[in-house]
Amino acid sequence: MREWMAWPEHCLFPLPEGLDAADGAMLEPLGVAIHTVDLAHVRPGMSVGVFGSGPIGLLCLQVAKAAGAARLVATDLASRPHRLEAARDLGAKAFAAEDGREAKAILKAVGGHGLDVAIEAAGVQAAVDAAAESVRPGGRVVLAGIPSDERTSFKASTARRKGLTFVMVRRMKHTYPRAIALALAGRVDLRSVVTHRFPLAEAAKAFEVAARREGLKVIVEP
Repeated sequence: MREWMAWPEHCLFPLPEGLDAADGAMLEPLGVAIHTVDLAHVRPGMSVGVFGSGPIGLLCLQVAKAAGAARLVATDLASRPHRLEAARDLGAKAFAAEDGREAKAILKAVGGHGLDVAIEAAGVQAAVDAAAESVRPGGRVVLAGIPSDERTSFKASTARRKGLTFVMVRRMKHTYPRAIALALAGRVDLRSVVTHRFPLAEAAKAFEVAARREGLKVIVEP
């Protein structure tokens, strides 16, 4: 136990050839996306919606596509058009979030039957509501966003009428090997999610940019 706690040098390993330090930093959020899509039970041919197109949401889109999703839908705030555009670049039909009212447009876009899977990656109640409204009867709603409030709720009548399954995501589990494999195989483009890079001396500025949600993923490089 002492050796493990000390994290001996032989436990450390370099990144595989082809991945730089920024790619290495992105493996953890990619791992979260992999675990999220695992919990979503995405299968080839399914329609998948991602509610919140930040770094985790965009990686979820890529992983769902790699898992065989035939149709992708994404949302984010109209005030963040760069995120909606990033989702479109990944092949998703993107909708501006309107306090859950975007669900009607999403249902129409997928033929009225609803999404097979809805992944909430925004951490806000409106995204949870829109996800539940957009998914088909018997579908799954996976909550990957981290809310600022202590409680998350859903409309009971909608959940009961549709017989929905809600699943919670915590961290990335043991997905590092799969994250590395997906990145090296080119099935996921980590670098497309990194929009800002700052030297360590400008770390404070980097956090300010991240807090304002000006880009996608902000990296601090020592």
